[in-house]
Amino acid sequence: MQAIDMDEFGGPEVLVAREVAAPQLRPHDLLVRNAAIGVNRADILQRKGAFGRANFGDSELMGLEIAGTVEAVGAQVQGFAVGDRVMGIVGGGSYAELSRIDHRMAMKVPDQLTLTEAGAIAEVFVTAHEAMFHLARLQPGESVLIHAAGGGVGSAAVQLAHAAGARVFATASADKHDAVRGCGADVCIDYRSQDFQAVVAEQTAGKGVDVVIDFIGPSYLERNVRSLAVGGRMVVVGLLGGPAPAPMPLDVLLYRHLQIFGTVMKSRPPEVKQAMVQRFAQRWLGALADGTIRPVIDSTYALADAAAAHRRMESGQNVGKILLLPEAGKG
Repeated sequence: MQAIDMDEFGGPEVLVAREVAAPQLRPHDLLVRNAAIGVNRADILQRKGAFGRANFGDSELMGLEIAGTVEAVGAQVQGFAVGDRVMGIVGGGSYAELSRIDHRMAMKVPDQLTLTEAGAIAEVFVTAHEAMFHLARLQPGESVLIHAAGGGVGSAAVQLAHAAGARVFATASADKHDAVRGCGADVCIDYRSQDFQAVVAEQTAGKGVDVVIDFIGPSYLERNVRSLAVGGRMVVVGLLGGPAPAPMPLDVLLYRHLQIFGTVMKSRPPEVKQAMVQRFAQRWLGALADGTIRPVIDSTYALADAAAAHRRMESGQNVGKILLLPEAGKG
């Protein structure tokens, strides 16, 4: 099968298409012919060497999520059959024509969605749900500040928060505001020209928001904490601004009774990822089927053009998901 591999860490140019052996089916696995493959920030980090050569259980090839058609099932698989359309999370190996996925991290694709659309769902929506609802416990009528709201996880988080009945504050560059409003944001903040802490204070009469979902890290930490209301919760999902030390206003943390969480998906044990996928599926698959929430696709590339897809993500211009389509450009 064709897959994307690399012989060394570095820029997008290290990604090469080559023939590799198909993955071997394990007892709990589905063998899936991939129709769409999501590109994620973790893939960029892996390409640069952030994880070394760790394969997290599935493959040394990169890639966290797939959508496609089941071609074979393992002996201990339950609830899936050959021919099913599925989407889900893998521990690596999705940048290929075929992938194996533990059936406990797979979801059946609603009939109303294409497989291309399904490729833009699993990683971003599962991550957003885990951060906002499992960790931060966002409730209807509360308010949430979502940073990087034009990205894949950010745009998914905006949709989920809106669907749950929360008031949504979202930071994004001004050129992405229309798209972010279309996802359900109530207040859009241009991070380049506005101070989000000041906007939140003004819009909430100084109370602050109940939840902050942050992808930026150090440069936002103090303002995030000061933007939280009494009893507020913050979840750090990424470090786009780098891992440098940052000041923490401990007096605010203490006297406002705040809680701060961190979460990642790629390096979590399989049983944790399984639980994350199942929590999302139980609450939101119906909303995907009826159109309450929807995948947001920025652009698609042939599998062999993975380097171009990485360049697109690193440009910061995307709104929503970037996908690789293994059948694109063939024939």
